[in-house]
Amino acid sequence: MPTYNNERSLGIVLKDLEHYTHNIVVVNDGSTDSTKAILAADPYITVEHFKKNCGKGIALKRAFKVAQELGYDYAISIDSDGQHYADDLEIFLSELENKAPEEEILLVGDRNMGSGNVPGKSSTGNKFSNFWYMVVTGSELHDTQSGYRLYPLKIVNDIPLYTWKFELEIEVIVKASWRKVNVKNVPIKVYYDKENRVTHFRPFWDITRIVLLYMWFVLVSFFYIHPQNKYKDFKEKGIKRFWKEDILKSQESPSKKAAAIALGIFIGISPFWGLHTMLVFLLAAVFKLNKVSAFVFSNISIPPFIPIIIYLSYQLGSLISGKGISLDLDISQIDSAAAIYQGLRQYIIGSLCLAVIASLLTWVVFYLLFSVSNQKQVVEP
Repeated sequence: MPTYNNERSLGIVLKDLEHYTHNIVVVNDGSTDSTKAILAADPYITVEHFKKNCGKGIALKRAFKVAQELGYDYAISIDSDGQHYADDLEIFLSELENKAPEEEILLVGDRNMGSGNVPGKSSTGNKFSNFWYMVVTGSELHDTQSGYRLYPLKIVNDIPLYTWKFELEIEVIVKASWRKVNVKNVPIKVYYDKENRVTHFRPFWDITRIVLLYMWFVLVSFFYIHPQNKYKDFKEKGIKRFWKEDILKSQESPSKKAAAIALGIFIGISPFWGLHTMLVFLLAAVFKLNKVSAFVFSNISIPPFIPIIIYLSYQLGSLISGKGISLDLDISQIDSAAAIYQGLRQYIIGSLCLAVIASLLTWVVFYLLFSVSNQKQVVEP
């Protein structure tokens, strides 16, 4: 339990916890109130004191180290502001006992964010974090910001963690997911006491750090983590199995398979050069489509095809703008800023229209192909 100036709730939380366990590690993060005296009066806890306030993330990292040094394999974190219920410890322990022997898990408490006593800002921030967690990991959580969690200590202590405040709780679940840890929610109760609860979450600065962290994760996941994982899958499975399981995804419907390919074609033709990879992974995550299929077909804009795509886009833009199609393209006619602007505008309009047309045709063709293929698989013994 990390704590900082929570004298009004700390003693109550500790008393409730001690009905269930005396294996409690508390990190006093430089508190200036009566926290130190409260902790000194409790004979059942292991205490670490920071001379100055370092941030929740630093306190958690220290607690993880101490817990592992004491011989524990897992640790449950809980906030000291009184929002969590001690009896929910049983939920985490039950889930841990039922996991597969070879499985490694990290559990995050799933608060009922729709209940009446949950602040609106907390609910909105949680939705934002949940969405971007899905984008960078491909997995879905209903609550990514709850401080009530179960951590696998050997894995967590082995992960390089660089943040130091509230954002560490996001950093650790993202990086754990990248390491193939099963990060999932378990339902918990939550109570926000408006009178006694003290929160040190600073909306502007803490949200800014969370946004910057997710921006970094987007870049790392799209350009390193996802490609690396798929390359490993490709080497392990071979071309035939990889194509069937990762590209075609036989368990998906024909319409969804075709939609992933159509999305790739749309992004590949679109005028957002330099952003194609990021956009295709982002939109595939949003629409829950096969990221591999979408990425593969977005590479329609490889060098041999780029001049053709640009030429067709420019001509289609000319046709849409009422100028008709001109087979003779004379660069010398672009002799002013206005002409450059007009040509660029013509290309962008044509490119977007071409992307829409090509993606729709692609969807129809592949939908029919996948439908026929599925029927054959059903007929075959």
